[in-house]
Amino acid sequence: MDIELTNSIEVTDDYSRTFLMDLYEKMVLCRQFEDRVKLLFLEGTMPGTIHQSQGQEATAVGVCAALGKDDYITSTHRPHAHALAKGLTAEEMMLELFGRATGCCKGKGGSMHIGNMDKGMVPAIAIVGGGIPLATGMALSFKMRQRDQVVACFFGEGATNEGAFHEGVNLASIWSLPVIFVCENNLYGASTVISKTTRVPRVSQRAASYGIRGETIDGNNVLKVYEATHRAAEECRNGQGPVLLELLTYRRVGHSRRDPAHYQDKSEQAFWFARDPIEMFKNSIFSSRDITAAELAAIDARVAQTIEDAISVAREAPFPTEDDLTQDVFSMELKS
Repeated sequence: MDIELTNSIEVTDDYSRTFLMDLYEKMVLCRQFEDRVKLLFLEGTMPGTIHQSQGQEATAVGVCAALGKDDYITSTHRPHAHALAKGLTAEEMMLELFGRATGCCKGKGGSMHIGNMDKGMVPAIAIVGGGIPLATGMALSFKMRQRDQVVACFFGEGATNEGAFHEGVNLASIWSLPVIFVCENNLYGASTVISKTTRVPRVSQRAASYGIRGETIDGNNVLKVYEATHRAAEECRNGQGPVLLELLTYRRVGHSRRDPAHYQDKSEQAFWFARDPIEMFKNSIFSSRDITAAELAAIDARVAQTIEDAISVAREAPFPTEDDLTQDVFSMELKS
């Protein structure tokens, strides 16, 4: 089950120049958004807390690039890159992080509950493994209504030890539901390395327990992630799902903003930091396509300006009012 983790990405002629540039821009947007948000939290400008995903951009972008506009994703307490990859704008997300009424969840969700149903993202769920049964239920709805849709469910390797994982995957298997279970294996559940929590060498091996296909992919290779997700989505649309994808990756930051990640071994960090998904992809498209450094620098600058513009809007936007407390809330009147 071992796979080779290299520092290069093979770029074939199957991919257009526009597609490659779009992947690069999406990954840069994810990275710059996370880096800028971290600074806003450190300076005390932004409320709440954050769980970030620098280093995991290829998993979010590769998966979402293979999905259609009518497909859905569910996310985790580390949702920013998933949201940006699925099409949410930096502005609607920044508004949400600042707790403003015009945010994507009207300022009520914050960092760990980002989402926009109109763009195919259910507001993220902070409970570990919480999105798995939800994704299974959504996929059941698609099948019962004979919709040509799939749902991609993101979760970390730590969630595979939760009961929700086993129950959700088992039901999806029994009913052959169109759901792609996407495990972002960044080696650590909070501060605990995966080797201390499971004896299974590869998360994808667990697929066999439920009679479904599992596959382990280099999660820092955006094209490999895209290709694997595209295959899985086609299988799901043809009634051959679900599929379990394990994407091997690494977060370059701590579990949360207060975590210095001292538990990460220095040699391990060096190995994974040398495999930065954005730098790997940039170097590969340089060597294989007529893409110049100036073009990529222009993308970097455009993304940076987009984020600064979003921050400016968010700083001045209105907060929710007291009346907003009773909006979008389900309630039931109990009669004696």
